[in-house]
Amino acid sequence: MQNLTALSLKTTDGTLYVLDQTLLPQQQQWRACRSVAQLVGMIKQLQLRGAPAIGIGACLLLALRAEQGVSRQQLQQDAEILRAARPTAVNLMNNIDSMLHALATPDYATAAVACAEALFAEDVALCQQMAAHGAALVQPDEQLLTHCNTGGLATAGVGTALGVINLAHQQGKNIRLWVDETRPLLQGGRLTAWECQQLGIPYQLICDNMAAMLMARGQVDRLFVGADRIAANGDFANKVGTYSLAVLAQYHQVPFYVVAPHTTVDLNCPDGSVIPIEQRDASEVRGVCGAFVQTTFHQIIWAPQDAPVFNPAFDVTPASLVTGWVLDTGVYSQQDIASGVLQQLV
Repeated sequence: MQNLTALSLKTTDGTLYVLDQTLLPQQQQWRACRSVAQLVGMIKQLQLRGAPAIGIGACLLLALRAEQGVSRQQLQQDAEILRAARPTAVNLMNNIDSMLHALATPDYATAAVACAEALFAEDVALCQQMAAHGAALVQPDEQLLTHCNTGGLATAGVGTALGVINLAHQQGKNIRLWVDETRPLLQGGRLTAWECQQLGIPYQLICDNMAAMLMARGQVDRLFVGADRIAANGDFANKVGTYSLAVLAQYHQVPFYVVAPHTTVDLNCPDGSVIPIEQRDASEVRGVCGAFVQTTFHQIIWAPQDAPVFNPAFDVTPASLVTGWVLDTGVYSQQDIASGVLQQLV
């Protein structure tokens, strides 16, 4: 396999490396990943995260193992184990299906490598296309708001929603960005803020519960968020807290856009009610695990040790609250979605 490099993933001399996102922004540490169990652990611990990046990372590992002579049967079993690592991110399922098709061919190792490399290149291209479509919506001097992390850390390319925002910035539109911290794991505060600093995007970090006040003051002109799965009717799952923003945006008449590649559309889900929602560990809500203090990792707990916790990783935003769907193929309105345009794209 050729050496490939993205912000959170790279292959070098036959080995997959993952940038450990749990250590950002204080440390940038690449971890070698050589086994399926190791990658599953990285995905579950959010060392590797973002729907496109998860799917591509899984395929790169399968391809490297195929190149190393692992049997077809073992690789097929590995693929199913990886498929189950994150239940909400449909990109992972779609990419695994592509790899299983490659593994069914006579020269499965060559086919697997070609498939993984093609999926990597495809995501880079899809991100560029989404950025172009979305940036065209942004007007000069606008104040934008985003949630969670949707940049290069979450994809093989420039990102989804943050890719749009970055291109608008590069076009000299003098934007400013509000970055939700994104409770409970602070992907906005830790990751999006870090990416904005790397890219030179003017931003301010806010707590999630400050967005309503900003909208009421007229300090948000447009919202861009990502998606882990889009149902056939346009409902979509994204990091928990997205639904709240959509409700606030509609009340304050602020345009609300979801940005995702067409590979995130799941026609097997007729609507958002059947999208599986991952439940995560209670410790993430009871406090902060892995806070970096000087050179030591600590666990900071502010709730009672046995406090009952509800901790869904995602929520579902109904299509009725969405101004537009920014895909790699274009920008679609509610009327477009109602007419069945998503069924024509997948």
